[in-house]
Amino acid sequence: MSGPLRGAVVGALLYEGLASMPDEAARLAAAGGVRFEPCHHHAAVGPMAGVTTASMPVFVVENRARGNRAYSTLNEGLGKVLRYGAFAPEVIERLRWFRDILGPALGEAIRRTGGVDGRALIAQALRMGDECHNRNRAASALLIKALAPHLASLDLPPPERARILAFAAGNDHLFLNVGMAACKAAADAAHGLPRSSLVTTMARNGTQFGIRVSGLGDRWFTAEAETPVGLYFAGFGAADANPDIGDSAITETAGIGGFAMGAAPAIVEFVGGTPADALRYTRLMYEITLGENTAYRLPPLDFRGTPTGIDVRLVMQTGILPQINTGIAHREAGIGQIGAGLVKPPRACFESALRALVAERRGG
Repeated sequence: MSGPLRGAVVGALLYEGLASMPDEAARLAAAGGVRFEPCHHHAAVGPMAGVTTASMPVFVVENRARGNRAYSTLNEGLGKVLRYGAFAPEVIERLRWFRDILGPALGEAIRRTGGVDGRALIAQALRMGDECHNRNRAASALLIKALAPHLASLDLPPPERARILAFAAGNDHLFLNVGMAACKAAADAAHGLPRSSLVTTMARNGTQFGIRVSGLGDRWFTAEAETPVGLYFAGFGAADANPDIGDSAITETAGIGGFAMGAAPAIVEFVGGTPADALRYTRLMYEITLGENTAYRLPPLDFRGTPTGIDVRLVMQTGILPQINTGIAHREAGIGQIGAGLVKPPRACFESALRALVAERRGG
């Protein structure tokens, strides 16, 4: 288990009251006292370490066209946060505030709106300079705009309402988890098609990278995760970085994030490269995808739809791997984010998936 994930597990056990001290939490986990399962096995996604526990509030995103749902926890913002393996007292206090105040408040505000149209919000954000993975400024602002009138009218003490609105306004990644769940709901609807070579999941745990393919059931095809290449915060460098981690590659799986970087030239100031590189990455992704999402149009590409639907066969035929942009976590638990950059899945994941598809077709 990677350092950030170990730290997040410790923090989660402290948050749930299953341990009172970090050492006790670490011993409990190491002794087999905790059962671990991938978020994806529960129609859920979580950024970076992605740890989700029983009492954490979650966003619920419903795919009304297909009838399935997906879930994701609330985004903590930047700094010392659980998803990067931090478990300091202020991290635990924030999570409990999420559970007791913020989560119920957001839930009530969303219900009062009748539901927020996630697809429409993503589409608008892409036209405003987001790619909805590492840049969510427009999407978060649009979400706050939709919810703020309802949050302001909740029956809460004025200081709590002010704290909620201040937290939302100060968190440029507020929408990230919502967008991830929206992408998960879309991808899951395409899973389970016989003989399909469509990739419906890409995920990483800080040690391994795994994909799932629509026509191959719930089998995972895994290989050792790569370490992102990018820009580091002052005082940190590549030697400090943990290998790729998190469920947020579900955004690229659904055709946004790194696949939509051409719409977000400012993202290169965070992950590295140039605006021309961002356009090149997006154009390249059309070579390995089955179609274009006409709901998500990119102004710099004459409003062409985002490249969507990674095909295992096309990846192997072209040699082009999916482009992911991502945060970079410190390899040690508790330190947190140290930068952001670009990474690609291991080729071996797609090679083994293609071999399995061929074997299935021959067997059928």
